[in-house]
Amino acid sequence: KNRRMILRVARHTNNLEIIENFYVNILGFERLGGFQKHNNYDGVFIGKPNENWHLEFTQTTEFVHHTFDEDDILVFYPNTNQEYELILEKIIKENIQFIAPKNPYWKENGKMILDPDGYRIIVSNLKINQ
Repeated sequence: KNRRMILRVARHTNNLEIIENFYVNILGFERLGGFQKHNNYDGVFIGKPNENWHLEFTQTTEFVHHTFDEDDILVFYPNTNQEYELILEKIIKENIQFIAPKNPYWKENGKMILDPDGYRIIVSNLKINQ
């Protein structure tokens, strides 16, 4: 059997509702599910239906201290130029600042922003196959 591997990127946060709003309403993903009080964790799964990946964000009473560096980035490749432009419009409407990436490649091939936890996000203007 040739099964595709599933990828889950999991991260703890102090701001579960704010993170969910950002990834769903700004970046255009969907809430795929979630849970509450599972071993004192609340969580949400975010992504696109029928894909083999999703993001999981969790929150507890523990305060999280994130330590990302400038090259720790999630890169998203919208399927169309229209989708790319729509995401940029939402970013601008919400007064989210674009920041300069350290890697010159991303200066040419996308726009960088910070999510509410300060994690770097690239919205790429390339197709994934390029």
